[in-house]
Amino acid sequence: MINLDIKQKTIAKEVTLSGVGLHTGKSVTMTFKPAPEDSGYSFVRIDLEGRPIIEADANYVVTTKRGTNLEKNGVNINTSEHVLAALVGLEIDNCIIELNASEPPIMDGSSKYFIEILETAGFIEQEAFVEEYVVKEIISYKDEKTGSEIMIMPSDKYELTTMVDFGTNILGTQNASITKISEFKKEISDSRTFSFLHEIEMLLDHGLIKGGDLNNAIVYVDKELSPDIMDKLRVAFGKDDIAVKPNGILNNLTLNHPNEAARHKLLDVIGDLALIGTRIRGKVIANKPGHYVNTQFAKKVSKIIKIEKRNKVPVFDLTKKPVKDVNAIMEVLPHRPPFLLVDKILELTENHVVGLKNVTMNEPFFVGHFPGAPVMPGVLIIEAMAQAGGILALSVVPDPENYLTFFLKMDNVKFKKQVTPGDTLIFDLVLEEPMRRGICIMTGKAYVNGILVAEAELMAKIVKTKNL
Repeated sequence: MINLDIKQKTIAKEVTLSGVGLHTGKSVTMTFKPAPEDSGYSFVRIDLEGRPIIEADANYVVTTKRGTNLEKNGVNINTSEHVLAALVGLEIDNCIIELNASEPPIMDGSSKYFIEILETAGFIEQEAFVEEYVVKEIISYKDEKTGSEIMIMPSDKYELTTMVDFGTNILGTQNASITKISEFKKEISDSRTFSFLHEIEMLLDHGLIKGGDLNNAIVYVDKELSPDIMDKLRVAFGKDDIAVKPNGILNNLTLNHPNEAARHKLLDVIGDLALIGTRIRGKVIANKPGHYVNTQFAKKVSKIIKIEKRNKVPVFDLTKKPVKDVNAIMEVLPHRPPFLLVDKILELTENHVVGLKNVTMNEPFFVGHFPGAPVMPGVLIIEAMAQAGGILALSVVPDPENYLTFFLKMDNVKFKKQVTPGDTLIFDLVLEEPMRRGICIMTGKAYVNGILVAEAELMAKIVKTKNL
Protein backbone atom coordinates (compact mmCIF):
# COMPACT_ATOMS: atom_id res chain seq x y z
CA MET A 1 0.00 0.00 0.00
CA ILE A 2 1.03 3.62 -0.50
CA ASN A 3 1.64 5.39 2.81
CA LEU A 4 0.40 8.95 2.25
CA ASP A 5 1.98 10.05 5.54
CA ILE A 6 5.59 9.34 4.50
CA LYS A 7 7.50 10.48 1.44
CA GLN A 8 10.45 8.62 -0.06
CA LYS A 9 13.98 9.63 0.90
CA THR A 10 17.41 9.59 -0.71
CA ILE A 11 20.77 11.09 0.27
CA ALA A 12 21.55 14.74 -0.47
CA LYS A 13 25.00 14.23 -1.99
CA GLU A 14 27.42 11.47 -2.86
CA VAL A 15 29.84 10.22 -0.21
CA THR A 16 32.74 7.78 -0.43
CA LEU A 17 34.64 5.44 1.87
CA SER A 18 37.36 2.87 1.27
CA GLY A 19 38.49 -0.35 2.88
CA VAL A 20 39.15 -4.01 2.25
CA GLY A 21 36.75 -6.82 1.37
CA LEU A 22 36.70 -9.46 4.12
CA HIS A 23 36.80 -12.54 1.91
CA THR A 24 38.44 -11.21 -1.25
CA GLY A 25 41.13 -9.20 0.52
CA LYS A 26 40.85 -6.59 -2.22
CA SER A 27 40.99 -2.86 -1.61
CA VAL A 28 37.70 -1.28 -2.55
CA THR A 29 36.24 2.19 -2.81
CA MET A 30 32.49 2.51 -2.36
CA THR A 31 30.43 5.58 -3.21
CA PHE A 32 26.84 6.18 -2.14
CA LYS A 33 24.91 8.37 -4.58
CA PRO A 34 21.41 9.90 -4.60
CA ALA A 35 18.88 7.89 -6.62
CA PRO A 36 15.52 8.80 -8.22
CA GLU A 37 12.14 7.98 -6.76
CA ASP A 38 10.94 4.38 -6.87
CA SER A 39 14.38 3.08 -7.87
CA GLY A 40 15.27 1.35 -4.60
CA TYR A 41 18.83 0.16 -3.97
CA SER A 42 21.22 -0.81 -6.74
CA PHE A 43 24.90 -1.71 -6.90
CA VAL A 44 27.04 -0.49 -9.81
CA ARG A 45 30.34 -2.18 -10.69
CA ILE A 46 32.31 0.80 -12.04
CA ASP A 47 35.40 -1.40 -12.48
CA LEU A 48 33.75 -3.40 -15.26
CA GLU A 49 32.98 -2.44 -18.84
CA GLY A 50 29.56 -0.94 -19.25
CA ARG A 51 29.26 -0.27 -15.50
CA PRO A 52 26.78 -3.14 -14.97
CA ILE A 53 23.99 -2.66 -12.44
CA ILE A 54 22.89 -5.29 -9.93
CA GLU A 55 19.66 -4.36 -8.18
CA ALA A 56 19.22 -5.34 -4.53
CA ASP A 57 16.75 -8.09 -5.36
CA ALA A 58 16.27 -11.41 -3.57
CA ASN A 59 15.99 -13.16 -6.93
CA TYR A 60 19.64 -12.35 -7.65
CA VAL A 61 20.94 -14.22 -4.58
CA VAL A 62 23.20 -17.04 -5.77
CA THR A 63 25.09 -18.13 -2.66
CA THR A 64 24.91 -17.40 1.05
CA LYS A 65 28.22 -18.83 2.20
CA ARG A 66 30.06 -16.27 4.33
CA GLY A 67 27.57 -13.57 3.33
CA THR A 68 24.73 -12.74 0.96
CA ASN A 69 26.08 -12.78 -2.58
CA LEU A 70 24.22 -11.44 -5.62
CA GLU A 71 24.77 -12.16 -9.29
CA LYS A 72 23.19 -10.71 -12.42
CA ASN A 73 24.38 -11.59 -15.92
CA GLY A 74 27.59 -13.02 -14.53
CA VAL A 75 28.42 -9.92 -12.44
CA ASN A 76 28.75 -10.37 -8.67
CA ILE A 77 28.27 -8.37 -5.51
CA ASN A 78 29.46 -10.18 -2.38
CA THR A 79 28.61 -9.64 1.30
CA SER A 80 25.90 -7.06 0.62
CA GLU A 81 24.00 -7.32 3.89
CA HIS A 82 25.81 -4.80 6.14
CA VAL A 83 25.52 -1.99 3.59
CA LEU A 84 21.84 -2.70 2.93
CA ALA A 85 21.09 -2.85 6.66
CA ALA A 86 22.50 0.66 7.08
CA LEU A 87 20.27 2.03 4.30
CA VAL A 88 17.17 0.40 5.79
CA GLY A 89 18.14 1.49 9.30
CA LEU A 90 18.28 5.13 8.18
CA GLU A 91 15.00 4.68 6.29
CA ILE A 92 16.59 5.62 2.97
CA ASP A 93 14.39 4.40 0.13
CA ASN A 94 16.53 5.05 -2.93
CA CYS A 95 20.32 4.88 -3.24
CA ILE A 96 23.00 3.93 -5.78
CA ILE A 97 26.07 2.11 -4.42
CA GLU A 98 29.08 2.27 -6.73
CA LEU A 99 31.96 -0.18 -6.19
CA ASN A 100 35.27 -0.78 -7.94
CA ALA A 101 35.36 -4.39 -6.73
CA SER A 102 32.86 -7.14 -6.01
CA GLU A 103 32.81 -6.84 -2.21
CA PRO A 104 32.03 -3.78 -0.05
CA PRO A 105 34.62 -2.91 2.59
CA ILE A 106 34.20 -4.90 5.78
CA MET A 107 35.20 -1.94 7.99
CA ASP A 108 34.73 -3.16 11.60
CA GLY A 109 32.30 -5.95 10.65
CA SER A 110 29.17 -3.95 11.47
CA SER A 111 27.08 -1.23 9.79
CA LYS A 112 28.44 1.55 12.00
CA TYR A 113 30.74 3.20 9.47
CA PHE A 114 28.15 3.04 6.70
CA ILE A 115 25.66 4.78 9.00
CA GLU A 116 28.19 7.50 9.80
CA ILE A 117 29.15 8.24 6.19
CA LEU A 118 25.52 8.27 5.04
CA GLU A 119 24.61 10.74 7.78
CA THR A 120 27.32 13.11 6.54
CA ALA A 121 25.60 13.08 3.15
CA GLY A 122 22.34 14.36 4.57
CA PHE A 123 18.92 13.39 3.29
CA ILE A 124 16.39 14.71 0.78
CA GLU A 125 12.65 14.14 0.93
CA GLN A 126 11.34 13.16 -2.49
CA GLU A 127 7.93 13.79 -4.03
CA ALA A 128 6.73 10.18 -4.23
CA PHE A 129 5.13 8.54 -1.22
CA VAL A 130 6.55 5.43 0.42
CA GLU A 131 5.17 2.07 -0.59
CA GLU A 132 4.87 -0.45 2.24
CA TYR A 133 3.98 -4.10 2.31
CA VAL A 134 1.44 -4.41 5.12
CA VAL A 135 1.50 -7.94 6.52
CA LYS A 136 -2.04 -9.28 6.91
CA GLU A 137 -1.30 -12.88 7.87
CA ILE A 138 1.63 -14.90 9.15
CA ILE A 139 4.27 -15.81 6.56
CA SER A 140 7.05 -18.21 7.55
CA TYR A 141 9.98 -20.18 6.20
CA LYS A 142 11.86 -23.00 7.94
CA ASP A 143 15.07 -24.78 7.03
CA GLU A 144 14.35 -28.33 8.13
CA LYS A 145 18.06 -29.28 8.10
CA THR A 146 19.18 -26.63 10.57
CA GLY A 147 15.94 -25.82 12.38
CA SER A 148 16.42 -22.14 11.47
CA GLU A 149 13.09 -20.40 11.06
CA ILE A 150 11.91 -16.91 10.24
CA MET A 151 8.38 -15.57 10.24
CA ILE A 152 6.52 -12.29 9.98
CA MET A 153 3.17 -11.40 11.52
CA PRO A 154 0.90 -8.36 11.41
CA SER A 155 2.02 -5.27 13.30
CA ASP A 156 1.50 -1.53 12.96
CA LYS A 157 5.25 -0.98 12.41
CA TYR A 158 8.44 -2.76 11.34
CA GLU A 159 9.85 -4.56 14.37
CA LEU A 160 12.25 -7.48 14.69
CA THR A 161 13.37 -10.11 17.19
CA THR A 162 16.20 -12.61 16.78
CA MET A 163 16.91 -15.64 18.93
CA VAL A 164 20.33 -17.26 18.71
CA ASP A 165 21.21 -20.68 20.10
CA PHE A 166 24.07 -22.60 18.52
CA GLY A 167 24.21 -25.25 21.19
CA THR A 168 27.53 -24.07 22.64
CA ASN A 169 28.26 -23.12 26.22
CA ILE A 170 30.35 -20.17 25.07
CA LEU A 171 27.70 -18.37 23.06
CA GLY A 172 24.70 -19.72 24.93
CA THR A 173 21.23 -18.47 24.11
CA GLN A 174 20.83 -14.82 23.18
CA ASN A 175 17.93 -12.62 22.09
CA ALA A 176 17.80 -9.17 20.52
CA SER A 177 14.88 -6.95 19.56
CA ILE A 178 13.96 -3.56 18.20
CA THR A 179 10.39 -2.28 18.31
CA LYS A 180 10.85 0.23 15.48
CA ILE A 181 13.42 0.62 12.73
CA SER A 182 14.57 4.01 14.04
CA GLU A 183 16.25 2.12 16.91
CA PHE A 184 18.67 0.47 14.48
CA LYS A 185 21.38 3.15 14.62
CA LYS A 186 21.70 3.16 18.41
CA GLU A 187 20.91 -0.44 19.28
CA ILE A 188 22.10 -2.56 16.36
CA SER A 189 24.39 -0.77 13.87
CA ASP A 190 27.63 -1.23 15.86
CA SER A 191 27.12 -4.96 16.40
CA ARG A 192 29.98 -6.77 14.68
CA THR A 193 30.05 -10.03 12.84
CA PHE A 194 31.16 -13.07 14.81
CA SER A 195 32.55 -16.48 14.17
CA PHE A 196 33.66 -19.58 16.01
CA LEU A 197 37.31 -20.51 16.20
CA HIS A 198 36.79 -23.70 14.20
CA GLU A 199 35.23 -21.64 11.39
CA ILE A 200 38.10 -19.13 11.43
CA GLU A 201 40.57 -22.00 11.24
CA MET A 202 38.76 -23.50 8.24
CA LEU A 203 38.60 -20.12 6.47
CA LEU A 204 42.29 -19.56 7.04
CA ASP A 205 43.17 -23.03 5.74
CA HIS A 206 41.21 -22.32 2.53
CA GLY A 207 42.43 -18.75 2.11
CA LEU A 208 38.92 -17.34 2.48
CA ILE A 209 39.49 -14.57 5.00
CA LYS A 210 42.13 -12.54 3.20
CA GLY A 211 40.84 -9.13 4.15
CA GLY A 212 40.12 -9.89 7.78
CA ASP A 213 41.94 -8.92 10.88
CA LEU A 214 41.10 -9.27 14.52
CA ASN A 215 39.21 -5.99 14.52
CA ASN A 216 36.61 -7.25 12.06
CA ALA A 217 34.97 -10.02 14.03
CA ILE A 218 34.20 -11.41 17.45
CA VAL A 219 35.81 -14.84 17.68
CA TYR A 220 34.21 -17.33 20.06
CA VAL A 221 36.72 -19.95 21.13
CA ASP A 222 34.80 -23.23 20.96
CA LYS A 223 37.85 -25.52 20.99
CA GLU A 224 41.20 -25.73 22.70
CA LEU A 225 43.79 -23.27 21.46
CA SER A 226 46.68 -25.55 20.47
CA PRO A 227 50.13 -24.12 19.76
CA ASP A 228 49.58 -24.83 16.04
CA ILE A 229 46.32 -22.86 15.99
CA MET A 230 47.95 -20.03 17.95
CA ASP A 231 50.72 -19.81 15.36
CA LYS A 232 48.19 -19.70 12.51
CA LEU A 233 46.30 -16.87 14.18
CA ARG A 234 49.46 -14.88 14.92
CA VAL A 235 50.57 -15.13 11.29
CA ALA A 236 47.16 -14.43 9.85
CA PHE A 237 46.46 -11.37 11.96
CA GLY A 238 49.99 -10.12 12.55
CA LYS A 239 49.66 -10.14 16.33
CA ASP A 240 51.73 -11.82 19.03
CA ASP A 241 49.47 -11.33 22.05
CA ILE A 242 46.53 -13.56 21.12
CA ALA A 243 44.74 -15.05 24.10
CA VAL A 244 41.29 -16.03 25.31
CA LYS A 245 39.31 -13.77 27.63
CA PRO A 246 37.35 -15.23 30.56
CA ASN A 247 34.11 -14.78 28.57
CA GLY A 248 35.39 -17.17 25.90
CA ILE A 249 36.27 -14.73 23.12
CA LEU A 250 39.66 -13.80 21.72
CA ASN A 251 41.24 -10.73 23.23
CA ASN A 252 41.13 -8.78 19.97
CA LEU A 253 38.24 -6.56 21.05
CA THR A 254 35.73 -5.73 23.73
CA LEU A 255 32.05 -6.52 23.23
CA ASN A 256 29.85 -3.51 22.50
CA HIS A 257 26.87 -5.39 23.93
CA PRO A 258 26.61 -8.54 26.05
CA ASN A 259 24.29 -10.00 23.37
CA GLU A 260 26.26 -8.62 20.41
CA ALA A 261 25.98 -11.90 18.50
CA ALA A 262 22.18 -11.81 18.57
CA ARG A 263 22.21 -8.12 17.64
CA HIS A 264 24.44 -8.78 14.66
CA LYS A 265 22.11 -11.55 13.54
CA LEU A 266 19.30 -8.99 13.69
CA LEU A 267 21.45 -6.65 11.58
CA ASP A 268 21.91 -9.42 9.02
CA VAL A 269 18.17 -10.09 8.93
CA ILE A 270 17.45 -6.43 8.20
CA GLY A 271 20.07 -6.36 5.44
CA ASP A 272 18.87 -9.58 3.85
CA LEU A 273 15.19 -8.60 4.00
CA ALA A 274 16.10 -5.35 2.21
CA LEU A 275 16.23 -7.60 -0.85
CA ILE A 276 12.42 -7.80 -0.74
CA GLY A 277 12.53 -4.35 -2.31
CA THR A 278 9.92 -2.50 -0.28
CA ARG A 279 9.40 -1.26 3.24
CA ILE A 280 7.72 -3.73 5.57
CA ARG A 281 5.01 -3.17 8.14
CA GLY A 282 5.05 -6.28 10.29
CA LYS A 283 6.87 -8.06 13.11
CA VAL A 284 9.73 -10.38 12.17
CA ILE A 285 10.73 -13.19 14.52
CA ALA A 286 13.85 -15.12 13.53
CA ASN A 287 15.05 -18.23 15.35
CA LYS A 288 18.67 -19.13 14.61
CA PRO A 289 18.69 -16.95 11.49
CA GLY A 290 21.33 -17.22 8.79
CA HIS A 291 21.78 -15.81 5.32
CA TYR A 292 20.28 -18.86 3.65
CA VAL A 293 17.02 -18.88 5.60
CA ASN A 294 16.86 -15.05 5.51
CA THR A 295 17.15 -14.85 1.74
CA GLN A 296 14.83 -17.78 1.10
CA PHE A 297 12.27 -16.00 3.24
CA ALA A 298 12.93 -12.75 1.34
CA LYS A 299 12.29 -14.58 -1.95
CA LYS A 300 9.05 -16.01 -0.59
CA VAL A 301 7.76 -12.63 0.63
CA SER A 302 8.85 -10.95 -2.61
CA LYS A 303 6.89 -13.51 -4.60
CA ILE A 304 3.81 -13.04 -2.42
CA ILE A 305 4.00 -9.26 -2.92
CA LYS A 306 4.25 -9.62 -6.69
CA ILE A 307 1.27 -11.97 -6.79
CA GLU A 308 -0.79 -9.64 -4.60
CA LYS A 309 0.09 -6.66 -6.79
CA ARG A 310 -0.84 -8.56 -9.93
CA ASN A 311 -4.14 -9.71 -8.45
CA LYS A 312 -4.80 -6.66 -6.34
CA VAL A 313 -8.50 -6.11 -5.87
CA PRO A 314 -9.60 -2.49 -5.45
CA VAL A 315 -11.92 -1.71 -2.56
CA PHE A 316 -15.17 -0.05 -3.52
CA ASP A 317 -17.78 1.48 -1.25
CA LEU A 318 -21.06 0.15 -2.61
CA THR A 319 -23.09 2.10 -0.06
CA LYS A 320 -22.10 5.60 -1.15
CA LYS A 321 -24.24 7.64 -3.51
CA PRO A 322 -23.37 6.76 -7.12
CA VAL A 323 -21.85 9.32 -9.46
CA LYS A 324 -24.50 8.29 -11.99
CA ASP A 325 -27.61 6.22 -11.41
CA VAL A 326 -29.33 4.29 -14.20
CA ASN A 327 -31.28 7.35 -15.36
CA ALA A 328 -28.11 9.45 -15.63
CA ILE A 329 -26.42 6.57 -17.45
CA MET A 330 -29.20 6.54 -20.07
CA GLU A 331 -28.60 10.24 -20.64
CA VAL A 332 -25.08 9.34 -21.83
CA LEU A 333 -25.41 5.86 -23.37
CA PRO A 334 -27.88 5.03 -26.17
CA HIS A 335 -28.38 1.49 -24.80
CA ARG A 336 -31.76 0.55 -23.38
CA PRO A 337 -33.20 -2.50 -21.63
CA PRO A 338 -32.75 -5.36 -22.09
CA PHE A 339 -29.34 -4.39 -23.46
CA LEU A 340 -28.39 -1.76 -20.89
CA LEU A 341 -25.96 -3.71 -18.71
CA VAL A 342 -24.74 -1.05 -16.25
CA ASP A 343 -26.85 0.00 -13.25
CA LYS A 344 -24.57 2.51 -11.53
CA ILE A 345 -21.35 4.45 -11.97
CA LEU A 346 -19.56 4.54 -8.62
CA GLU A 347 -16.44 6.50 -9.60
CA LEU A 348 -15.56 8.64 -12.61
CA THR A 349 -12.39 10.64 -13.29
CA GLU A 350 -10.70 11.76 -16.51
CA ASN A 351 -8.96 8.39 -16.88
CA HIS A 352 -10.82 5.94 -14.62
CA VAL A 353 -14.34 4.60 -14.18
CA VAL A 354 -15.99 2.12 -11.85
CA GLY A 355 -19.35 0.67 -12.83
CA LEU A 356 -21.78 -1.78 -11.21
CA LYS A 357 -24.29 -4.32 -12.49
CA ASN A 358 -26.61 -6.35 -10.33
CA VAL A 359 -27.11 -9.74 -11.98
CA THR A 360 -30.57 -11.18 -11.29
CA MET A 361 -32.47 -14.24 -12.48
CA ASN A 362 -34.72 -11.84 -14.42
CA GLU A 363 -32.00 -11.30 -17.04
CA PRO A 364 -33.48 -12.45 -20.39
CA PHE A 365 -30.32 -14.30 -21.42
CA PHE A 366 -30.71 -16.78 -18.54
CA VAL A 367 -33.72 -18.28 -20.36
CA GLY A 368 -31.41 -20.04 -22.77
CA HIS A 369 -27.97 -19.78 -21.11
CA PHE A 370 -28.41 -22.31 -19.65
CA PRO A 371 -31.72 -23.91 -18.56
CA GLY A 372 -31.16 -25.35 -15.10
CA ALA A 373 -27.66 -23.88 -14.84
CA PRO A 374 -27.86 -20.10 -15.39
CA VAL A 375 -24.48 -18.55 -16.29
CA MET A 376 -23.97 -15.02 -17.61
CA PRO A 377 -22.41 -15.22 -21.09
CA GLY A 378 -18.82 -14.06 -21.16
CA VAL A 379 -19.47 -11.84 -24.17
CA LEU A 380 -22.09 -9.96 -22.15
CA ILE A 381 -19.68 -9.49 -19.24
CA ILE A 382 -17.29 -7.84 -21.69
CA GLU A 383 -20.15 -5.84 -23.22
CA ALA A 384 -21.15 -4.59 -19.76
CA MET A 385 -17.52 -3.71 -19.08
CA ALA A 386 -17.39 -1.83 -22.38
CA GLN A 387 -20.56 0.09 -21.55
CA ALA A 388 -18.94 1.28 -18.33
CA GLY A 389 -15.93 2.23 -20.43
CA GLY A 390 -18.27 4.08 -22.79
CA ILE A 391 -19.30 6.35 -19.93
CA LEU A 392 -15.62 7.21 -19.44
CA ALA A 393 -15.01 7.74 -23.17
CA LEU A 394 -18.07 9.97 -23.60
CA SER A 395 -17.29 12.02 -20.49
CA VAL A 396 -14.81 14.06 -22.56
CA VAL A 397 -17.45 15.48 -24.92
CA PRO A 398 -20.03 18.12 -23.93
CA ASP A 399 -22.92 16.44 -25.76
CA PRO A 400 -22.53 12.66 -25.24
CA GLU A 401 -26.12 12.04 -26.35
CA ASN A 402 -24.98 12.87 -29.89
CA TYR A 403 -22.25 10.20 -29.93
CA LEU A 404 -22.03 6.43 -30.20
CA THR A 405 -19.20 4.20 -29.07
CA PHE A 406 -18.06 1.35 -31.31
CA PHE A 407 -15.75 -1.55 -30.48
CA LEU A 408 -12.60 -1.72 -32.60
CA LYS A 409 -10.64 -4.46 -30.89
CA MET A 410 -10.46 -6.71 -27.82
CA ASP A 411 -7.19 -8.27 -26.67
CA ASN A 412 -6.13 -10.59 -23.87
CA VAL A 413 -9.68 -11.39 -22.88
CA LYS A 414 -9.73 -13.82 -19.97
CA PHE A 415 -12.59 -15.31 -18.00
CA LYS A 416 -11.61 -16.43 -14.51
CA LYS A 417 -14.88 -17.40 -12.85
CA GLN A 418 -18.55 -17.90 -13.73
CA VAL A 419 -21.06 -15.13 -12.99
CA THR A 420 -24.46 -16.35 -11.82
CA PRO A 421 -27.76 -14.86 -10.59
CA GLY A 422 -27.33 -12.94 -7.33
CA ASP A 423 -23.83 -11.71 -8.17
CA THR A 424 -22.91 -8.03 -8.19
CA LEU A 425 -20.42 -7.24 -10.95
CA ILE A 426 -17.97 -4.39 -10.39
CA PHE A 427 -16.18 -3.05 -13.49
CA ASP A 428 -12.90 -1.18 -13.03
CA LEU A 429 -11.52 0.44 -16.20
CA VAL A 430 -8.48 2.64 -16.76
CA LEU A 431 -7.74 4.77 -19.82
CA GLU A 432 -4.22 3.70 -20.81
CA GLU A 433 -3.36 6.78 -22.90
CA PRO A 434 -5.01 10.09 -23.82
CA MET A 435 -7.76 9.81 -26.44
CA ARG A 436 -6.73 10.80 -29.95
CA ARG A 437 -9.12 11.18 -32.91
CA GLY A 438 -11.84 9.64 -30.79
CA ILE A 439 -9.84 6.44 -30.20
CA CYS A 440 -9.71 5.19 -26.61
CA ILE A 441 -7.67 2.28 -25.27
CA MET A 442 -8.63 0.87 -21.86
CA THR A 443 -7.82 -2.04 -19.62
CA GLY A 444 -10.77 -3.41 -17.73
CA LYS A 445 -11.34 -5.87 -14.93
CA ALA A 446 -14.56 -7.31 -13.54
CA TYR A 447 -14.93 -8.47 -9.94
CA VAL A 448 -17.53 -10.34 -7.91
CA ASN A 449 -17.14 -10.40 -4.12
CA GLY A 450 -13.54 -9.24 -4.41
CA ILE A 451 -12.62 -12.00 -6.88
CA LEU A 452 -11.47 -11.26 -10.42
CA VAL A 453 -13.93 -12.87 -12.85
CA ALA A 454 -12.88 -11.34 -16.19
CA GLU A 455 -10.35 -8.96 -17.72
CA ALA A 456 -9.69 -7.49 -21.15
CA GLU A 457 -7.89 -4.81 -23.12
CA LEU A 458 -10.44 -2.78 -25.11
CA MET A 459 -10.15 -0.37 -28.00
CA ALA A 460 -13.14 1.70 -29.10
CA LYS A 461 -13.97 4.80 -31.08
CA ILE A 462 -16.54 7.46 -30.33
CA VAL A 463 -18.34 8.78 -33.40
CA LYS A 464 -20.79 11.65 -33.73
CA THR A 465 -24.14 10.35 -34.94
CA LYS A 466 -24.45 12.90 -37.76
CA ASN A 467 -21.26 11.45 -39.26
CA LEU A 468 -22.69 7.94 -39.51
